[in-house]
Amino acid sequence: MEAQGATVTSQRWTGALGRAVAMAMPLSPWSLRRAGSAGAPALAAGRAGGVKGPGRPAPLLDETLGVVSVPSQWRGVQGIRGETKSCQTASIATAEASAQAQTHADAQIQTETPEPVAVVPVSQHDNPRLVAFLQRVEAMVTRELNKNWQSHAFDGFVVNWTEPQQTVSCLHTLGYPPAQGQGLHVTSISWNATGSVLACAYGRLDDGDWSTLKSYVCTWNLDRRGLNPRQPSVVVEVPSAVMCLAFHPAQPSHIAGGLYSGEVLVWDVSRPEDPLLWRTGLTDDTHTDPVYQVLWLPEPRHSHHFQVLSVATDGKVLLWQGVGAGQLQLSKGFALVVQQLPRSTKVKKPPRGETEVGVTAVAFSSFDPNLFVLGTEGGFPLKCSLAAEVLALTRMPSSVSLRAPVQFTFSPHGGPVYSVSCSPFHRNLFLSAGTDGHVHLYSMLQAQPLTSLQLSQKYLFAVRWSPVRPLVFAAASGEGEVQLFDLQKNSQKPTVSIAQTQDGSPVYCLEFNSQQTQLLAAGDAKGTVKVWQLSTAFTEQGPRETEDLDQLAVEGAT
Repeated sequence: MEAQGATVTSQRWTGALGRAVAMAMPLSPWSLRRAGSAGAPALAAGRAGGVKGPGRPAPLLDETLGVVSVPSQWRGVQGIRGETKSCQTASIATAEASAQAQTHADAQIQTETPEPVAVVPVSQHDNPRLVAFLQRVEAMVTRELNKNWQSHAFDGFVVNWTEPQQTVSCLHTLGYPPAQGQGLHVTSISWNATGSVLACAYGRLDDGDWSTLKSYVCTWNLDRRGLNPRQPSVVVEVPSAVMCLAFHPAQPSHIAGGLYSGEVLVWDVSRPEDPLLWRTGLTDDTHTDPVYQVLWLPEPRHSHHFQVLSVATDGKVLLWQGVGAGQLQLSKGFALVVQQLPRSTKVKKPPRGETEVGVTAVAFSSFDPNLFVLGTEGGFPLKCSLAAEVLALTRMPSSVSLRAPVQFTFSPHGGPVYSVSCSPFHRNLFLSAGTDGHVHLYSMLQAQPLTSLQLSQKYLFAVRWSPVRPLVFAAASGEGEVQLFDLQKNSQKPTVSIAQTQDGSPVYCLEFNSQQTQLLAAGDAKGTVKVWQLSTAFTEQGPRETEDLDQLAVEGAT
């Protein structure tokens, strides 16, 4: 009974074991040794037989059974549930349209049929009286036509279509308040190549020592709409007082300037953020005294290239050329030494150790590019040449050989000469003005002046020939006046005296406008620049005026 109960128990355990394994791995086929009803007692018996001792089962034995395959039902279920879906974007609406150009039509026009002009038949027989008259005056008319063809009465005559101006009037009063607030003077003015822009330099002419006061170069475009006379178009700040300036003859935005410190600078006012173009720097070649005038000169071999010429009271005349890196390089130089002046010159003996002649002004001939005139502190004008080859007897340091340019000395003024101007209409005539209040008219051919005019009881600071009238010039006086002379009307007194300043402050500079010839600008000690519109009498050349100028040169020389 006990054995039978053990058998039943073994069968139950084996069946339970198989069901548990089948439930644990339902998805994959696996191998199991088959334990039927017949195998269960043997398995139980094996275990029982392997046990040593009473009550312990025997060890399990390996046995190969058949393979049982259990197919997966999960894949089938998923396959039945699978669905196929699709989606479609919204349908795009399309439409076709067409356009047709507007209709056009061709039209033609026909001029009216020209009517033939009736030709008046020429008389077959000439009028005897008309023939006789033409034969009688033929010789006289031919003679007069030949005479007119050879006449020079209208040479240089230009028709002026502008409205005649009967008086001299002030068009603009210009100034820069910060410079005027510092008490700076207008030391120099210049018109640019187009005649529309006016530049002025601010500095001082009464300082007795090196000036460290900041100064300015200002420009105004007079053709600009909405011109503000108290606000310049361009303002350039300069660390030293500006004594002189000159616009480039062809580049409307380039200005050369000379400083109280002896430096020469060139600015490009079209670049207001960085206007400095070239500078000499403080080298052995630089002037050691204030620069009183600068000019632009064409190079001998390249007339479209220009150099800057500067003169100073250290006795040097220097030619500068712009090179790379913003540098002005000395290309040629001259020195005025007392020992090399012509013997006819009566020069006071200079202090010990000083042999240089201070230069205060310069002007070039319009007919000879090498010929120029210098004004000096000693009061005598000097005729000089750029072609001079004689070396100057000076110990002044220089990177180039300094030459002695003086060829001739003229009779002196009673004080320093502040301004000289060569006639644009006569190769031998020039003007000079000085601290003695006189204007001298000289000929290059003689030492004595052709005429001397006392215009002021004080200094005369500037004198300029008119660019369009051979017998007209203007002078700036220390009494605050701009004086206009017309030698064709009066050779001793000014034709017009203009009050530039109300309190009699000096007028330091003036310039005619060579492009807009009716304009004259003048600067004064109040820091003001006034632009004057000249009357027609000072801008229109009269008949035989050039011949009158020639006659004046001849009569003065005899």
